[in-house]
Amino acid sequence: MPLPIDPLLPELCARLETAGRAVLQAPPGAGKTTRVPLALLEAMGGRAAAGRIVMLEPRRLAARAAAERLAGQLGEQVGGTVGYRIRGESRTGPGTRIEVVTEGVLTRMIQSDPDLPGVACLIFDEFHERSLNADLGLALALEIREALRPDLRLLVMSATLDAAPVAALMGDAPVLTAEGRSHPVETVWLPRPRPAGAPLAADMAALVLRALAETEGGVLAFLPGEREIRATAAALAGALPAGCVLRPLYGALPAAEQRAAIAPDPAARKVVLATSIAETSLTIEDIRTVVDAGLARRARFDPGTGMSRLVTEPASRAEITQRAGRAGRLAPGRCYRLWAGPEEGARPAFAPPEIAEADLAGLALELALWGGADLAFLTPPPEGALASARALLRDLGALDAGGRITGHGKVMAGLPVHPRLAHMLAVAGPGAAPLAALLSDRDPLPGRGADLGLRLRAMRDGSAPKPPVREAQRLARLARRAGPGDPDMSAGQMAALAYPDRIGMRRPGDAPRYLLSGGRGATLDPGDGLAAAPFLVATDIDGGGREARIRLALPLTEAELVDAAGDRIETIRSCGWSRRDGRVTARIEERLGAITLSARAWTEAPEAERVAAMLDGVRQLGLTLGPAAARFRARVEIARAGGADLPAMDDAALLDTAADWLPPYLAGIETATAWRALDLLPALEARLTWEQRQALDRAAPAAFTTPLGRKVPIDYAGESPEVAVRLQELFGQTEHPSVGGRPLKLVLLSPAGRPVQVTTDLPGFWASSYADVRKDMRGRYPKHPWPEDPTQADPTLRAKRRGT
Repeated sequence: MPLPIDPLLPELCARLETAGRAVLQAPPGAGKTTRVPLALLEAMGGRAAAGRIVMLEPRRLAARAAAERLAGQLGEQVGGTVGYRIRGESRTGPGTRIEVVTEGVLTRMIQSDPDLPGVACLIFDEFHERSLNADLGLALALEIREALRPDLRLLVMSATLDAAPVAALMGDAPVLTAEGRSHPVETVWLPRPRPAGAPLAADMAALVLRALAETEGGVLAFLPGEREIRATAAALAGALPAGCVLRPLYGALPAAEQRAAIAPDPAARKVVLATSIAETSLTIEDIRTVVDAGLARRARFDPGTGMSRLVTEPASRAEITQRAGRAGRLAPGRCYRLWAGPEEGARPAFAPPEIAEADLAGLALELALWGGADLAFLTPPPEGALASARALLRDLGALDAGGRITGHGKVMAGLPVHPRLAHMLAVAGPGAAPLAALLSDRDPLPGRGADLGLRLRAMRDGSAPKPPVREAQRLARLARRAGPGDPDMSAGQMAALAYPDRIGMRRPGDAPRYLLSGGRGATLDPGDGLAAAPFLVATDIDGGGREARIRLALPLTEAELVDAAGDRIETIRSCGWSRRDGRVTARIEERLGAITLSARAWTEAPEAERVAAMLDGVRQLGLTLGPAAARFRARVEIARAGGADLPAMDDAALLDTAADWLPPYLAGIETATAWRALDLLPALEARLTWEQRQALDRAAPAAFTTPLGRKVPIDYAGESPEVAVRLQELFGQTEHPSVGGRPLKLVLLSPAGRPVQVTTDLPGFWASSYADVRKDMRGRYPKHPWPEDPTQADPTLRAKRRGT
């Protein structure tokens, strides 16, 4: 049957022959996946010496289906002229000329033998999906063509991608565009937006039943994931019209069930519930109607937490257009959308490329293995995520301090799993293969709690699904090449190798809350079987929220933890100020990352560290000056205001420079109470040189010397300096005393020490107010002298002699 791509095939082959590279734009259904490889093979003459064609598909299901269709067109079985290689499965033979592989397989081919011997052409199919491995594969292929294989032909095929940037990346490669064979598709929207929180499965089931009632042929319903597919299937159970058969389609299904969903069914009307896997990579025949939930599930990596989490969000406009097109492949169709028409404009134009949002640990390891060259990426990897990935690889021993790959890293790169699991397999050996198989795929026992031990036991007793068991056998064979490992490790210890940043210690309290070694908090369901575990390794975590939710974990005893992570446990001696206790605390702690495994008092902490800790406490507590220290500081500030060259002694200045002048006086001071009782006068005085002390005494003397020679402290705390002195002690004083050129405020006291007058003009007081004070004081204190002319009297502090 002719396809829209057919007229373009001769030109495409010619362009690849002359330019060696090209970009092909062809909408879904044009036939690019099933026609182009065969046309290129024919143009090469079908000769084995001409080399193989390797075509990359973004998914295992698509790779297998594409190989089967290509082989079918040749009237052959897969494994002859056309074969495929995907994770854990290979069907090729000595005569295979077209090999369909998943993108990770291509990366391993390149890293194993960079000049790709025997490969004549690389085809990147469905490149618009922008998978991380496709971006890496194209970047590596471009460098190989530049440096090693100028004869290597490169073809990028895409349904919706803007071809200009890809063509520019490929050195201005020619762009060819094929017309699609698209029949009209009528779009039906909801009359109004769905209420927030409305049940997706029930609404999708109702829309599927409506589509079945209003249309003919098969129905393809798009849902974000396996969980929603199962829920919708349950909602449809018993409600489907007679003659309808329900077929789920997602990546984790066994191959036979996937084929049943794809293949035509002449005996029944088929209802396929699929993930986004059915958008472009597959042709599902006999589909006339699409029902679209309008959602997509993507992995988002947060460099701040080091965790990936799955998010469900509105599908892009490009994605929903692709989905609708499935209804018009062979005849006019209809697309039912589970949203209102006006909502469509708010959707993003395209889905983000995986490299912009994914965990880049695997990419960072591949780049290090390649040699760290600056590869040409269509979208450069984000620096933050790449730095986080490299930090993890250093932690796992895959990179050295300079970012170069280590011998251990090369072993890890040869294991086809995430670097975390590769490290676990390389160290623990084949015994870790069942755990690696479980951790590299979906939970085989959903809803059975968080304990991975249940899943491991199910694999041992044969009650687990077959795919993880087969994957464990494959990984065990690969791990044996790396060495025997440590067969005595517990499952928890193995998990600790893979997730050193997710070892958790239970916090005090009834609720199962954990502090992870990487610093995050995490919680378990209170009814979970692991809720009482003092230590665990969280292998699957929802990275959102203030505290992550632990979905899967393994328990770990403290002894196992020390044995598995002993080289990471640090002895930390710390001496610091405890705001809560109001004192210096010195402790010796055994820590694993953010977790404190044990703590005891550090009685031998050096005095210098204790003083430094107390300094921190002083900065928090602030200054508390006694009367003498306060007077001294006031003198300094007055002298500075008068121009004296003295250091500032306001609170801010003293605290800012505390490390320069305070430590010698903090020996033995370790509590807030002791600090507040400390007399700081000696410390403040020591800040001044001898010359500065002399200047201070001249500008702001500490005391006033009375006519009797007695020194009375001057108070500098008020607006002006003042001194309190007995009135009789100033008899004979005819000049008013001054400080720093300003009059000293005199508080004149009665014989009982009570203020009777305040003056800044003592001669004026003698000449005026003294007479009134004398009248009053003679009656109250008759035993004390009250001369009429105080300027001619002798100063005294004594009462009159008897009889006078």
